[in-house]
Amino acid sequence: MRQVVGPQLHSANECTFTVWAPYVNSLELLEHDKNLYTTMNRNQSGYWTITLKNVTPGFKYSFRINGDHVRPDPASQCQVDGVHGPSAVVDHSQFQWNDAAWSGIAIEDAIIYELHTGTFTPEGTFDGVIQRLDHLYELGITAIEIMPVAHFPGTRNWGYDGVHPFAVHTAYGGVDGLKRLVDACHSKGIAVILDVVYNHLGPEGNYIWEFAPYFTQDKYRTPWGWALNFDDADSDNVRDYFISNTRYWLETFHIDGLRLDAVHSIFDLSARTFLEELGMEVRALESRSGKRRMLIAESDQNDPRLIRPGTLGGYGMDAQWSDDLHHAIHTALTGETIGYYEDFGRLSQLAKALQCGYTYCGDYSVHRKRRHGAPPDNLPSTSFVVCSQNHDQTGNRMLGERLITLAGSGNARLAAALVLLSPMIPLLFMGEEWGETNPFLYFVNHGDTTLNDAVREGRKKEFEAFHKNGSPPDPTNVRTFNQSKLNWQQADQAPGRKFLEYYKYLITLRTKHPVFKALSFNGMKCTITDQTPEALSIIRVWGTDAVVMLVNFGNSEVTLPVPASVRWKRLLSTNDTVWGGDDPPIDEEVENTVTVPAHCLRIFEYKGTQSDELRFA
Repeated sequence: MRQVVGPQLHSANECTFTVWAPYVNSLELLEHDKNLYTTMNRNQSGYWTITLKNVTPGFKYSFRINGDHVRPDPASQCQVDGVHGPSAVVDHSQFQWNDAAWSGIAIEDAIIYELHTGTFTPEGTFDGVIQRLDHLYELGITAIEIMPVAHFPGTRNWGYDGVHPFAVHTAYGGVDGLKRLVDACHSKGIAVILDVVYNHLGPEGNYIWEFAPYFTQDKYRTPWGWALNFDDADSDNVRDYFISNTRYWLETFHIDGLRLDAVHSIFDLSARTFLEELGMEVRALESRSGKRRMLIAESDQNDPRLIRPGTLGGYGMDAQWSDDLHHAIHTALTGETIGYYEDFGRLSQLAKALQCGYTYCGDYSVHRKRRHGAPPDNLPSTSFVVCSQNHDQTGNRMLGERLITLAGSGNARLAAALVLLSPMIPLLFMGEEWGETNPFLYFVNHGDTTLNDAVREGRKKEFEAFHKNGSPPDPTNVRTFNQSKLNWQQADQAPGRKFLEYYKYLITLRTKHPVFKALSFNGMKCTITDQTPEALSIIRVWGTDAVVMLVNFGNSEVTLPVPASVRWKRLLSTNDTVWGGDDPPIDEEVENTVTVPAHCLRIFEYKGTQSDELRFA
């Protein structure tokens, strides 16, 4: 039985407060409205508790450690006055849910849309997102993935500097705002995935280390600070804290799934890892509730154990963010080969990523100077979440340029087709569906001047491998944040409308066409064409139906073969004028060969009638 931490509001306005602090000598609860300190009681496991009467929602409290420092609750559910201020009690029973009939979605049905609450709309709030749900529903999105909302310093942040894992940031709309958004999404058949950070906490307002050994400090380090303690002394209680956090989001907020940030920086040498334990807990919750839940891990390790079922020795994640397809597409379209892109640049790598999820499966990595990855043998294609853009790949550029800015609209359409028509799980980054050109930059709003200086210097060093000249925009300046907001007017203008219709058509193909909706690596063959090393032929077969996708990454048109003996019907050309391109209409039907313009992807289909399966692939 896991110990519940944080405030637990009971009937008759009684509230029990529980804190894990095994090595402190005394702990007192401070009632801020009365300036009254009350001593708490410690049990043998190091948990301190106290039950108070006359506690109503909004009741502000803190804890005094050893008669000295006054700190917010490590499991605070609300920080009205910021990360340094007192915690506040929340009554979760007051919210009226309307999603009783909602049972979640299968990972196979996920078409994910990543968004940052603060920059997605002019309002920068959960209610602002609600106002745009019709746009996402009409686009064909089945799940939104919200960048972290745990309370961070100030009002502007990507979210990965959160220090109160249970507290929804008040600038976005707080507890009820997030609940309203989840409820509204479910009413439209859209699942909600929340990005959570279980590898570190941010630097400002990080007080939980004063209560208990939540961090390893000297044993492990992440690129962002102390690593969380999942395998050292007292790690059982740290695990309980974060597993309770997962249950809090899934049960109290009706969240459908979690995206686990950078799990390669969750250091854990236990026989049963934290990730395995988390996966088991979520599967048990699914069984009890009858509702589907998703765990999606971000990792750059190409380690199939993450997504292998626990019964087969894996960690039991439903899927993982896989970067290889993004990197292969990006280098093919931009020619960039610096930083981690030096490991890519050959179309054979793109073909491999499309056919198995990873490019590096134990192959030597020039960038890492060692062999990297392992083969994902027999894992389903839906184990991989892929994209051509996301917050990392866009925002971690010095100028935050989107793909359309770097490679042009034609190449952006080509990339979208490769992602959305792959057999893997597609993820779109907010605004790409209308060709948004505003950048997505890195921004923070720390109150500590020294920390702001360190952030500026750290960003400069991070970009050294990619940009030899120039400096990034000041991440602490509000202008940087405002530049990153979406320009919804672009979606209503002619180029944006055509882009948006193009994305809708791709999603319709993915969900309705018999070949594209068959999400499997089986029956798929990707090859570099004999005619040119700059073109790729992708054939997918399902039953008696087939599609051929011909991709020309070169600067000149090329004539490419299609499988002979049948006539192929036109399905899509990414440079068609209807989508904003400038190519003339192509033939309705072709056989033997097809001309593909520069920087274009053309798709043809064959719908068979014979009883035997096609063998093109």
